[in-house]
Amino acid sequence: MTALRPPVRALALCAYLAALLASAQAWAQTLNFAAGDSDQPIEIFADEGIEWQQENLLFIARGNARAVRGPVIVNADELRAYYRERTEGGNEIYRLDAVGAVKITSESQTGTGEQAVYDVDNTVLILSGGRPRFVSGEDEIVADRQIEYWEGKQMAVARDNAVATRENRTVNAQTLVAYFRKGPDGKNKVFRVDAFDAVRIRTATETATGDRGVYNVESGIATLTGSVKIDRDGSTLAGCRSEVNLNTSISKLFACPKDRVRGVFHPQESQKPGGAQKSKQKSQPKS
Repeated sequence: MTALRPPVRALALCAYLAALLASAQAWAQTLNFAAGDSDQPIEIFADEGIEWQQENLLFIARGNARAVRGPVIVNADELRAYYRERTEGGNEIYRLDAVGAVKITSESQTGTGEQAVYDVDNTVLILSGGRPRFVSGEDEIVADRQIEYWEGKQMAVARDNAVATRENRTVNAQTLVAYFRKGPDGKNKVFRVDAFDAVRIRTATETATGDRGVYNVESGIATLTGSVKIDRDGSTLAGCRSEVNLNTSISKLFACPKDRVRGVFHPQESQKPGGAQKSKQKSQPKS
């Protein structure tokens, strides 16, 4: 076991870690942050030292630990890199852990939580603890339990009381699946969100609920299915399917196959200046 004590800038380990990361291209491409050069070294900084456990095939950086590779920066109380020996020779990292006050940033994306785990083989990042948060451009996703970012499938899965937000629009559900693709500027953006169980969509003027929802971010149209309800200013519409345009605030509700759409409306009473407000109570008989 080899230990390097603070303050540490692990230049001696950079070349070794770069060789391990070259085949997996883990730090840059797992999150689909700017890929960079696969031969680019990774620099590690730690206030309390870096420990190399050669018998356990493990690197541990402790105390305000920071790993930098190109545009990707990982900050945490502790960083761990697990590697293995390859049959054809050499070594490769198969798992990267960050523990405590985790923050992962790039030019266009940010992920935070109390823990983070990179599964390099499956190119999956899992953020958990402290209501994990993932931000990509204008889109923010948070959840109670965890957020998974699947690089190969270009999607993020948020579990338990998950919320996706853009400007004043929110999509809330037990599980949210957000799909990404590159925009004209070359940065990843959310283009679709699938919502499952206890779905709730809120705008500045109304709230729509249902069992399942699909939100097309580009068109601004959210389609809800199941027991659908739309509430606005105390009025309620109920049906089997709805289309809510979050850009225009126009909602359409469609009937079930063997039922009709039902609506309950509560007109707002107006009061003229200097006039008496209309009473909702029945008039009392004169004595």
